[in-house]
Amino acid sequence: MTSIQRFLDRLGLRFPIIQAPMAGVSTPRMAAAVSNAGGLGSLAIGSGTVAQARQMIEETRALTDRPFNVNVFCHAPAVRDARREAAWLAHLAPLFAELGAAVPTELDEIYQTFLGNEAAFALLLELRPAVVSFHFGLPTRQQIAALRQAGIYTLATATNLHEAALIEAAGVDAIVAQGVEAGGHRGVFDPQAPDERLSTGVLLRLLAGRTALPLIAAGGIMDGQGIRAALDLGAAAAQLGTAFVLCPESAASARYRAALQSERAASTRLTATFSGRLARGIVNRFIEYAEAPGSPPPADYPVAYDAAKRLNALASQHGNSAFGAHWAGQGAPLAREMGAEELVLALAREMAA
Repeated sequence: MTSIQRFLDRLGLRFPIIQAPMAGVSTPRMAAAVSNAGGLGSLAIGSGTVAQARQMIEETRALTDRPFNVNVFCHAPAVRDARREAAWLAHLAPLFAELGAAVPTELDEIYQTFLGNEAAFALLLELRPAVVSFHFGLPTRQQIAALRQAGIYTLATATNLHEAALIEAAGVDAIVAQGVEAGGHRGVFDPQAPDERLSTGVLLRLLAGRTALPLIAAGGIMDGQGIRAALDLGAAAAQLGTAFVLCPESAASARYRAALQSERAASTRLTATFSGRLARGIVNRFIEYAEAPGSPPPADYPVAYDAAKRLNALASQHGNSAFGAHWAGQGAPLAREMGAEELVLALAREMAA
């Protein structure tokens, strides 16, 4: 039996296709549609409350009896620096002024980390989703062991060999190998550490000879041909995010969808200016302004995100989409508009062709 088939059998999947957990985009409808089609749908609960997470999981359960993934953020709490935050707000003040608003006087740490969040941990043990995945790091070994003891399959994102070794040593079941092509936030454990920014293909080949854990390729994969290539490089499955943004089941805004369908989708960039952590999105005025020469460093993650989200909310009231975080990978021009189930089946056909 191949490693691919073992992975599929372990999770009860028909296809080695995982819909990436995308905070603000993934929905119960999308996760359920992907799972019902034979892939693994995913929810991202890191940007919401425990009550919201419960609702999302229960809604998904009402729509499918198939396995799905629940993703949590394992980032270190923000390092609050009043001077740094004030300098960042002062830098953004002209943009707020353009929109007829005063710049905020302070920022909030809007996303609570899973680390130390006993209520979120208890929720996962209570509801027992088939899969739980970790991004930005790992919880304690005791928590990982407890999740596995509860019958939950665990995944964690690695962007390099060191992170993969930590994941394996912690007892996680499989590694999501995230290449630099991927849209959204890089899953680096330590944002201050050097980042080789390895491609998905290089990372897969490096890991294939160094770990016995199943590898899930993530980054730049948009079609069945890309999935097949990833499997040939040693992956047991592929995780696609940008490919699902245009699905009607996603929560992407009309402006986000329009950006992804425009010529601008061919220009993506890794930037920390939106959230305080590197993430790949479609280049727009906010990125260009916030990265202009002489710009101060953004506030720490996720504090900086509070400023960017407030600015985008104001702009949206004026029909202005120049300040939105439209996360997308380098394969964004290949995005297709179709239902999530239809997309999974199309990917499977292309993979087998």
